[in-house]
Amino acid sequence: MGLKVYTGGTFDLFHSGHTAFLKRCAELGTVTVALNTDEFIEAYKGKPPVISYAEREAVLLGCRWVDAVVPNVGGLDSRISIELAEPDLIVIGSDWARRDYYQQMMFDQDWLDDRGIGLCYIPYTKGISSTDIKKRMRWGKVE
Repeated sequence: MGLKVYTGGTFDLFHSGHTAFLKRCAELGTVTVALNTDEFIEAYKGKPPVISYAEREAVLLGCRWVDAVVPNVGGLDSRISIELAEPDLIVIGSDWARRDYYQQMMFDQDWLDDRGIGLCYIPYTKGISSTDIKKRMRWGKVE
């Protein structure tokens, strides 16, 4: 059966990097994605997502490597959604390895240890991102 895997994000303009990441998550167990709400994205990034929550949720649920999608109900405080999902493992992209993921998610190692939750980094897919796709759309070319 594997582990209960939790990951979260915006997943705007779903692309090959997202699928590679979610496939690796699924190799570890059943995958629950905490999806950022439109309101949270606009407040956090200063602009709304290109794709609405309902559309992003439908795409994720259609992905064979995703078992469940839940709204990131805590906004900046990810602990709420994490506790609701009750994962064994939180999986994130290695692009977070050089940033303070703990501060971003509002927890620390003690909080994870108290709940028996592990943290795993999966290699980030270089050369593709929603930001890159938006740039391509503006300039009308693929690099």
